[in-house]
Amino acid sequence: MKRPVNIVYGVEDTPPLGVTVFSGLQHVVLISIRLLFPLLIAREAGLPPERVLDVLSISMIVLAVATLLQAIPRGPVGSGYLCPPSFTSAYIAPSLLAAKTGGMPLVVGMTLFGGVIEAALSRVLRPLRPFFPPEIAGFVVIVVGVTLGSLGTRAVLGTATPEGASTLDLAVTTVSLAVMMALNVWTKGSLRVFCALIGMIAGYVAAAITGSLTVADLRPVEAAPLIHFPNLGHAGWSFDLALAIPFAVAALAACLRAMGDVTTCQKINDAEWTRPSMRSISGGVLANGISTTTAGLLGTIGVNTLTSSVGLSSATGVTSRRIAYVIGGMFLMLAFLPKAAALLAIMPQPVLGATLWFSACFVFINGLQIVTSRMLDARRTFVIGLSFTIGLAVDLYPSFFHSLRPTLQPFTGSSLVLGTVLALVLNAVFRLGVRRTQQLTLEPRELDPAKIEDFMEAQGAAWGARRDVIDRAKFNLTQSVETIVEGCAPQGPLEIEASFDEFNLDLRVSYAGAALQLPDKRPSNEEIIESEEGQRKLAGFMLRRYADRVKSSYTAGRSTILFHFDH
Repeated sequence: MKRPVNIVYGVEDTPPLGVTVFSGLQHVVLISIRLLFPLLIAREAGLPPERVLDVLSISMIVLAVATLLQAIPRGPVGSGYLCPPSFTSAYIAPSLLAAKTGGMPLVVGMTLFGGVIEAALSRVLRPLRPFFPPEIAGFVVIVVGVTLGSLGTRAVLGTATPEGASTLDLAVTTVSLAVMMALNVWTKGSLRVFCALIGMIAGYVAAAITGSLTVADLRPVEAAPLIHFPNLGHAGWSFDLALAIPFAVAALAACLRAMGDVTTCQKINDAEWTRPSMRSISGGVLANGISTTTAGLLGTIGVNTLTSSVGLSSATGVTSRRIAYVIGGMFLMLAFLPKAAALLAIMPQPVLGATLWFSACFVFINGLQIVTSRMLDARRTFVIGLSFTIGLAVDLYPSFFHSLRPTLQPFTGSSLVLGTVLALVLNAVFRLGVRRTQQLTLEPRELDPAKIEDFMEAQGAAWGARRDVIDRAKFNLTQSVETIVEGCAPQGPLEIEASFDEFNLDLRVSYAGAALQLPDKRPSNEEIIESEEGQRKLAGFMLRRYADRVKSSYTAGRSTILFHFDH
């Protein structure tokens, strides 16, 4: 693993204590925004105020456990990265439905069910890889980035209030966002590392000056007890088969989002990243499932990896997993200190919007890079393009989707769920007719390098292969065919077979004629200058270097060369 230049402290590094603590605080502030979700569900379930406070405290304990589980570097559980979870919008719609139908016991029971589904999915990700390709994981990250930007825009414009955002509110957003961006772009060291936290503090100060944050807003902080020990009096559980599908869809969406987030973590921590590590991904999804199951057992709603937190770690350049231990410790303390939690909960909307915008930039770009790391043919273009367009329609025209029949509501509750389900369906449909092995026949007298290049381009796009691997294979194949035609006097056509899976690309060239020499040592300058044989050896030596492995055989007058490329 090679650390990228923009990462100050990588996943294995140990940052200074001050950097560790304040970086953890930035994430805690960002994650705490989502505590509004269990608060919303608890109130919808009709819990009294003291029980609502219990739900919030328990929710912070769940966040602590989930963050630590995700950071475990070895074993079947945990991605090993700084990929902290938070409460997710994927579970909000079904949880609201459960709260209205059967109160908090039904929310708890169905959350347990969703966690078990996700944990089970984590164990079968490897055989399901063809149906969960990297471009879909990247697509999920892109959609989350767009959703974060949309939520930020709503917060900035004040669409939830009748009067909307004032000029002073927009000024607060501008101050907060400008500080974050300026410190991130034009500074180094601690200022860049803590750019988001400093920007939030600047936003709080600006909000207090402009009147967006008033004394009345501070009353919940004053009213909250200094110390509170939660109890599980609201717990208990029930199950409703009618809600199984909505929670299963939410679990699938959470699984794919976790896959995208862990893939992003892998990519931002490794400058030489080429493909997702399934061990890390399956461990991250399993940690996600266990965390959601724990949430159900303790009496709150489901969690999922927080893409904006991954974007924040990329923006600040601090991705050390040790930050996760600090985040977990902070949430454990906050669980018993309601005043601190209340202070985070009153974040002014303009500051919240600026923070979401800031994180959305990095989330969107990371998702885009994952998608474009693969060659895209017409099939994948439709999978990504249609899923993105139709999924986005949920946010653009919510009234239409709310008017659909109840049986469709679980699939249209959010742009993330609809886009993800549609991408999976289209990917499965478009896999029909895609052969993983293709042949090409070439006549030596009519050799056309462009035909070889077009063949490899078409197959690379159909397979969704990496561009750099296809470029190497294309050059290798073209040069080997030209060398065979010029130096081995093939009798009859050359038969080329290209085969691919997610991890291997093999090119097999077969012809009647003398075997092409592929020496593992470069011929001397004298050999190259004095004979054509030396020049053929040089060509064979170069072909060996462009492939990861080569093998040559000669049987019954027919030669076969195998070029293998790791993918």
